[in-house]
Amino acid sequence: MGFAVSLVIALVMAYVIFKVGYALLGSFASPMPEPPPPGELRKVKLTYVCPQCGMQLRVTQAPDQDILAPRHCMDEMDLVPEPD
Repeated sequence: MGFAVSLVIALVMAYVIFKVGYALLGSFASPMPEPPPPGELRKVKLTYVCPQCGMQLRVTQAPDQDILAPRHCMDEMDLVPEPD
């Protein structure tokens, strides 16, 4: 009686491990999502700097003109003016 129960538990566990592994490998095989339609994002060239640590960040695409300043070191980053 104990052997039959152990066998059923082992088969159920093997099935669950197989299904989880198959789903995990299947998620790696899915294609990359399509890029957004042209015109949805516009090209910008904005540079931000963190006032505390000095890290710089360049934003190259944005949905609109008014971009919220990114945060770093728990503080908003400062916009660096573009040289003319």
